[in-house]
Formats: sequence, structure tokens, C-alpha cells
Amino acid sequence: MFHKIDYPFLIGAFISFVASVALWFLVSHDYGLFVGIWVPSILSLWVGVRVVILSDHKLRGNGK
Repeated sequence: MFHKIDYPFLIGAFISFVASVALWFLVSHDYGLFVGIWVPSILSLWVGVRVVILSDHKLRGNGK
């Protein structure tokens, strides 16, 4: 179900989550919160990209 374009977004969100938890506990709560905000931003961008790709497939008649 996932395509090649999905993996960079999922990996980026996971790395951001791990980094935010590490920053929260090891460095500073503020840094952890800042990096933690990246996770929903990355996932929202992923959804936007998927919508554009799927709408392009439907317009061309290549819908799966």
C-alpha cells in the first residue's frame, strides 16, 4: 500500500519523534518541544503530497 514517496516522510517523522524525546529528557524541554512540533508538520506535508499524487492519478485515469 505504501509507495516509494511515502518512506522518506515516515522515516523523517520517526527520526524527528525519537530526536524530540531524546532532547526532552537529555538536553532541554524547550528543544524537545520544538523538534516535537516537526512530527505533525512532516505528516501533514505527507498527506498533502499523497492527495496531489492521487488526484493526478485520477485525472489521468490511472486510479488503482
